[in-house]
Amino acid sequence: MTTEVIGQPLPMVDGRPKVTGRLTYTPDITLPGMVHARLVISPYAHAWIRSLSVEEARRVPGVIAILTAQDMPDVPPRNRHLLLLARDRVIFAGQPVALVLAESEAAAEDAAELVAVEYEPLPAAVTIEEALAPDAPVVWPDGLPGASEEAAAHGADVEGETETTTHPNIAQTVHFHRGDVRRGLEEADIIVEYTFTTPWVHQNYLEPHATVVQPNPETGGATVWTSTQAPFYIREEIAAILGVPESDVQVHVMPVGGGFGGKFILYEPLIALAARQVGRPVRLVLTRMEEMLAGNPAPAMRCHARLGAKEDGTLLALEADLVFDGGCYPSSPLGIAALLMGSYYNIPHVDIRGREVLTFKPSSGAYRAPGAPQATFVIESLVDEVARRLQLDPLTIRLRHAARPGDPMVNGKPWGNMGLVDVLRALENHPAWRAREEARRQGHGVGIAIGGWPGGTEPAAAACRLERDGTLHIHVGAVDLTGTRTAFVQMAAAIFGLPPEKVRVVVGDTDTAPYAGAAGGSKTLYTLGPALIAAVEEARRQVLAIAAELLEAAEEDLEIQDGYVQVRGAPDHRLSLAEIASQTMQFGGRFPPIMAFGRHADRTQSPGFSAQLAEVSVDPETGQVHLHRLVVVQDVGRAINPLAVEGQMQGGAMQGIGWALTEAMIYNGDGQLITATWADYTVPQVEHLPDRMETVIVEVPTDHGPLGARGVGEPPVVPTAAAIANALADALGVRFTELPITPERIVHALRERARTA
Repeated sequence: MTTEVIGQPLPMVDGRPKVTGRLTYTPDITLPGMVHARLVISPYAHAWIRSLSVEEARRVPGVIAILTAQDMPDVPPRNRHLLLLARDRVIFAGQPVALVLAESEAAAEDAAELVAVEYEPLPAAVTIEEALAPDAPVVWPDGLPGASEEAAAHGADVEGETETTTHPNIAQTVHFHRGDVRRGLEEADIIVEYTFTTPWVHQNYLEPHATVVQPNPETGGATVWTSTQAPFYIREEIAAILGVPESDVQVHVMPVGGGFGGKFILYEPLIALAARQVGRPVRLVLTRMEEMLAGNPAPAMRCHARLGAKEDGTLLALEADLVFDGGCYPSSPLGIAALLMGSYYNIPHVDIRGREVLTFKPSSGAYRAPGAPQATFVIESLVDEVARRLQLDPLTIRLRHAARPGDPMVNGKPWGNMGLVDVLRALENHPAWRAREEARRQGHGVGIAIGGWPGGTEPAAAACRLERDGTLHIHVGAVDLTGTRTAFVQMAAAIFGLPPEKVRVVVGDTDTAPYAGAAGGSKTLYTLGPALIAAVEEARRQVLAIAAELLEAAEEDLEIQDGYVQVRGAPDHRLSLAEIASQTMQFGGRFPPIMAFGRHADRTQSPGFSAQLAEVSVDPETGQVHLHRLVVVQDVGRAINPLAVEGQMQGGAMQGIGWALTEAMIYNGDGQLITATWADYTVPQVEHLPDRMETVIVEVPTDHGPLGARGVGEPPVVPTAAAIANALADALGVRFTELPITPERIVHALRERARTA
């Protein structure tokens, strides 16, 4: 194996077509006879549907059909994507009640506005407090539906003790504990205690949800093009709703214009049913407002927590009551949030109780390290406040208690190989941390935080073949969200002995590609990489066996260099890979084609950790935050492509800035989303960018990832909000416990401090 290409910053293989607009996304798909779909959505968070008239809408020229719940199978709505169209009752504002199909987008939109629905509004529990009230309206009065499978796909399905509850709006509970938290708090010299809240936050991908389905009248199945992170999961669910074998559903793996966990499955089953109903291809592309109203954003959280410590900074006890607002379906990352909150640090006494509460809002979904930014905001704020009140170094107190490999998590299982201490050490040695006192003399605040992600696992397979022109083709079925195809090229080139330009990664559809899990949970490279390596190694062995016979040399004396198989020490005695491949693809040939397969299944997780430093200043008159510096340190195991790794670190941290300072989905008392457009929902703008963002790659190789690599997508978003909150506490002496930390909240906090001083 030649490893020179590993660790090189290669440009993304799809970079040029992306930036030049030549990449075909799902909304670009046009098929003969295709009709356009438009949703008719409920304006109410909770209401009976008393009547639904489509007569006037059907008269719009170009309308093909208007489908209602009566046209849909009455399947148990065990998941949000099986809710299809509202039958008798709506349970969130934005829920589809009808689907208009027309020859054009304009006709579909015009007709959708003419569908007349008579609602009888019902009381809606919009907040956690309202949903937990004894007389609260119940989201699912006939019993809870099933939970989403997306947490498992991200590696966020965590088992813990459950507690009995009789409230019908509590979907799940979790309880982690060790030691005796009451005794630990009694022995503490200091206890910091706050109630933290984080809002609903949308993934805000540039490309909206988009699906095109072409029905197959011969099999009853379908061909699907969709913007999804999980093509094989889409196949499974569409086959189930259509009542056909999975082999009768073909899902094309399309480029995804941003997903961040929010694009597993949503309206694909509905569109598959619609396509079967009209016998024509159907396309649905959500509008931006529909995305905000009826997508599956990250859930809100409330957590009352207290942390006890001795005067010397020894952390003794953590107690927390964690509540997630899951919206209308059990789907929140409650378990992983509780686990991470209690496992970053070796605290002897821990008691964390968690509940997921259902409200009349859309179901929540995954958003980059689901549950981790919320949980990390809590624990990192508490640890920082202990250090601040005791006038101790906040990095030293973290290093003293940071979990090491083999230390028990709060569920009793040991941490695997990971670099939490390593990223803290790297941050400790960074010039930004060493210059913190100088920054404070300028009126700036400096804050740090750590955060991590356990990493996902899933079986995967890959195929490899050598083409007649000497090009190595790698066949996979995984969606490339973050440059994994480029890393696959580098890995294959290094192992086989080819220059990267002679390797091509082919992403097939679900009919032709080997199985790969969903692109989520920082696991695509981690789980598919070993399968790819196995396939490439086998293909290389096949090539060397043929070359040994043709060159009349021993296999162990051969090497592959720059597209040639040659005898070591005799470079003139060689054959090109193209010549060898040709020998396997000709009439009367005596060698079989070069074709190899690799499979992998390992349930061992390899956690990734990030440590971050934020340097801020604040205008006390306006409350405007100026982010001077953001340092992102991350253990990536091994950086196959540092360019892609740094891009993930920067992108995740930018989304963390949104969590910290700007983003919130705000609902009024009736359950109406009042931040339903980008004019009202503030994603980070140019003025929110740090003057200086620095990335520091730390490599603590894992034994289980390909060439030592870990997943890198999740960790960089996790500690950012906490680091910024801690920097603001350092600058202003005020502890902010509610995200986002807006200028209005800062001004209010400063006025309150002045009033009580």
